[in-house]
Formats: sequence, structure tokens, C-alpha cells
Amino acid sequence: MKALLVIVGWCLLLVLCWPLALLAIVLWPLLWLLSLPFRVVAITFDAMFALLRAVLFLPARLFGYRGSSTGRPS
Repeated sequence: MKALLVIVGWCLLLVLCWPLALLAIVLWPLLWLLSLPFRVVAITFDAMFALLRAVLFLPARLFGYRGSSTGRPS
């Protein structure tokens, strides 16, 4: 559905202002390529924080802590 909206939006832009539509279709891949390093950095930080959380919560998991979702009174 998202791709259909993008195509319809681009066709509307092509009808209203064709130079801007052509510029958008040329610059979109370049912007996507420029954003790739930032995505790699974001994935790396996400993995690093997941590892840190797993290491910090390891003692609680080893002792069997399950949280308040089990319904046991505290």
C-alpha cells in the first residue's frame, strides 16, 4: 500500500511540476546511499545496547527472576 501511495504521489507531482518530479527520482537513490552509513551505525548501537542489557540482566535470569507478570504477590 505504501508503494502505491508513493507512485500516485510521484505521478501527481509529475503532472503539477515535472522538473521537481524528475529531480526527486534522480536524487532519491543518492539520498538512500548517503543514509546507509547512518543505518549501519544505528544497527551497531542497537546491538551493543542489547548485549549490554543481556549482560546486566544475566544475574537476575540465573536466579530465576521472572518479573511481576507471573501474578505472584510481592
